[in-house]
Amino acid sequence: MDRRSLIKQAGIAGVLAAGAAPAVHAQAAIRWRLASSFPKSLDTIHGAAETFAKKVNEMSGGKFTISVHAAGELMPAFGVVDGVQNGTVECCHTAPYYFFGKDETFALGCAIPFGLNSRQMTAWMYEGNGLKLMREFYKNYNIVNFPAGNTGAQMGGWYRKQIKSMADMKGLKFRVGGFAGKVVERMGGVPQNIPGGEIYQALEKGTIDAAEWVGPYDDQKLGFNKVAPFYHYPGWWEGGPQLDVFVNNKAYDALSPENKAIVESAAAFAHTEMQAKYDAKNPAALKQLVANKTKVVPFPKDVMDRAFKESMALYEEISAKNPNWKKVYTDYANFRREQNLWFRFTEARFDSFMQAQKL
Repeated sequence: MDRRSLIKQAGIAGVLAAGAAPAVHAQAAIRWRLASSFPKSLDTIHGAAETFAKKVNEMSGGKFTISVHAAGELMPAFGVVDGVQNGTVECCHTAPYYFFGKDETFALGCAIPFGLNSRQMTAWMYEGNGLKLMREFYKNYNIVNFPAGNTGAQMGGWYRKQIKSMADMKGLKFRVGGFAGKVVERMGGVPQNIPGGEIYQALEKGTIDAAEWVGPYDDQKLGFNKVAPFYHYPGWWEGGPQLDVFVNNKAYDALSPENKAIVESAAAFAHTEMQAKYDAKNPAALKQLVANKTKVVPFPKDVMDRAFKESMALYEEISAKNPNWKKVYTDYANFRREQNLWFRFTEARFDSFMQAQKL
């Protein structure tokens, strides 16, 4: 071996010994499980969890995989928060307002009657204090939250008999999601909290008198028009309900910075895609429902007025006894006030004009 060759090889060996050469680190594969609160049949809302998992897999080059499990597969639809909190699963996809029984503040991370619309909710989360405040609250449950979907404003549900006045609300057994049941109860109704996959049977058998879910596309899939002819609007309790991916804090803290960024980005993609799907699919579904003799009717003014009055009174009462709620709702209400001032001059006026045109 000549001298120059020996020096060259020794030099390379020296560099490697000094640790100056680029190192290749083999990252261990990550396998998570996600428990959904929704049935597989709903490709929009359950599909957001599948989109989230797909994007995590793609962005990690297959090194980070998440298996998605529909409601009832690993745990009940309303058991997913306990599952994440206790570390039974690493994450879940759900509507936070389902868990207002633990603390009313959960509802503020999703939707409350006469709350923010979907764009306003996203603005509060990402540009206001929403994400910061909700994460502070969710720490109590070992959860890190990521916005992961929004349905947009919803319909007001399916009724076996038409609601013509406040008198028709008395004694109404109404399946209504989450926090809105508190307002319905104050209006004389009897709220029922039933998972999506069980609503049809309850409505068909007459166990309940009415039920709301989301809007035309999902509602048609679930077949509600076959058992209740009246379709009221708007869903005043869900102007822009946000879905979340909840991640167990220990599982999240164990991720590398790169994988944390992947989780955040995948959730944001699912967040945008879900509402795009609803906005694209609802118009055709509504036309089909009307063609099949669904009666689409607005809520009477006295019902809307009473619902608003009871909602505002309820929020004051909760603020007086729940410091978690008061802290978050105060910020939420201030943001809502400013947003409505702005939207009044832009979105609302533009939308009302365009919807009156025959295009």
